[in-house]
Amino acid sequence: MGTGADSAGAPIWTVGVDIGSVGVKAVLMRDGEWIDRLVVPTGWNPGETGTDACARLLERNGLTRDDVARTVATGYGRNAVEADGRVTEISCHAVGAGRLFRDGEPGGVRTILDIGGQDSKAIALDRDGNVVNFLMNDKCAAGTGRFLQNMAVMLGCTLDDFSSLPDDLEPRAISSMCTVFAESEVVGLLAQGVDKRALSLGLLDAVASRAEGMLRRVGLHEPVAFTGGVSRSRSLVRLLEKRLGCAVRVSPDSQLAGALGAALLARKQALRGREPHRS
Repeated sequence: MGTGADSAGAPIWTVGVDIGSVGVKAVLMRDGEWIDRLVVPTGWNPGETGTDACARLLERNGLTRDDVARTVATGYGRNAVEADGRVTEISCHAVGAGRLFRDGEPGGVRTILDIGGQDSKAIALDRDGNVVNFLMNDKCAAGTGRFLQNMAVMLGCTLDDFSSLPDDLEPRAISSMCTVFAESEVVGLLAQGVDKRALSLGLLDAVASRAEGMLRRVGLHEPVAFTGGVSRSRSLVRLLEKRLGCAVRVSPDSQLAGALGAALLARKQALRGREPHRS
């Protein structure tokens, strides 16, 4: 790709791109400092969208691909985009969350919950930020952003409406997390006159319950960080905290944790390439 790491002492520009099922996230860094970011819908061609997102990010910062030392891709579509390296989402979210929530101290995050469009992940870290265990739900849409998006359509609202439901509202329990059965259940409850806000909260609580199970299975240790697009739901965060009995840390940039981690790993790889060869 680029030649940005060829000259010793020159700034090291790196790009991390996270190609998810719903959104493509790209992060630009210079010497490990966050310079710019971009989030766009994935669309029907993940590779083309990812390539275009990286190009747009560079263009608006007056850079070309030759200025970039290394680009690392992650996410389910990482093999569809041109990049210098590809790293799993588990590793990238661990590194990205470590930067977002570290507060300058190593081991600032011990457990990560990531809920994206088509899968959810629970990641356990040691005190140095290394991955020691993880669990993925990638076989079923239950408990993911796609599940919530489908349910929002059924309720005639948007995902943003799920974000700030009243604190004093009691959730209406949903018995099924299967998208097909949950849709039928929601339709029946609406016909009975159940408040759709209570149904919305019930759906979020079902997601929180599923997430709690995953987190406890990998080994729950505080601090707990929440990444991915679904982390923007303040109501879901509140329900998670109630179930886990501890604070759940969320950043305005939680959705970009994977791309941030990819950009940081790209810098690490670029620095390794600058090391002098020893005979």
